[in-house]
Amino acid sequence: MTATADPARTRRGRPGHSLDSLLDIAVAAFNERGYDATSMEELATRLRVTKSAIYHHVTGKVELLRLALDRALDALFAVTEEPEATTGPAIDRLEHVVRGSVRVLTEQLPFVTLLLRVRGNSPVEQAALARRREFDRIVTDLVRAAEEEGDVRPDVDPAVTSRLLFGTVNSLTEWYRPDGGLSADDLADALVATTFEGLRARP
Repeated sequence: MTATADPARTRRGRPGHSLDSLLDIAVAAFNERGYDATSMEELATRLRVTKSAIYHHVTGKVELLRLALDRALDALFAVTEEPEATTGPAIDRLEHVVRGSVRVLTEQLPFVTLLLRVRGNSPVEQAALARRREFDRIVTDLVRAAEEEGDVRPDVDPAVTSRLLFGTVNSLTEWYRPDGGLSADDLADALVATTFEGLRARP
C-alpha cells in the first residue's frame, strides 16, 4: 500500500502558512486537548491567521485529522514495502519492519501518538483503525512465517507475539523525546536485543 498524492497537499498556500505547518500545529493541539475539544478558532489563533486562511488548505477539521492519521499510516506501510521487508528469511523481514516502525515513530512522533489514541469515534477514525488492523495482519503473517521456518518459538500464538512486539514499539510514544539523546537506531537496537532474544526458537 503506497501513499498517493493527496489533492490537499498540492494546494498552494499563503506565504508562511504551508499545509505541513498547519498539520504540525493541528496535531499538537489534538494531542494536547483532544480532537473534539480543539476548534478551528483555536487552530487559527495558534497559527495567527484567520479561519479562512486554514480553509484555503483544507475543508475543515475532519480533513486535518484524516491527513494527520494518513501521514503516520502511510509511513508505516511504506516500511512493509521496502526490499528488506519483502525478501529473505521471515525473521529478518520481521526485524526490519520492527526497526523501520521505530524509525517512523521517532520521525513522526506527534502523528503516531495521535494515531494510537484513535478509538473509532468517526468514519475517519474507523478507516484509520482498519488500516492499523491491516498492518497488524502483515506483522502477524511475518511472525507466522518465521515460526514455520523454525526461527520463532512455536509455543506462542503469532498474533500474541505481534501484539507484544508492537505494544513495546508503541509504548515509546509515552516516554521517548527527540532531544533525549537516543537515536532511532539506539532505540531499535535496544528493542530488538530485548524482544527478539525471547522470540527466537531455541536450538
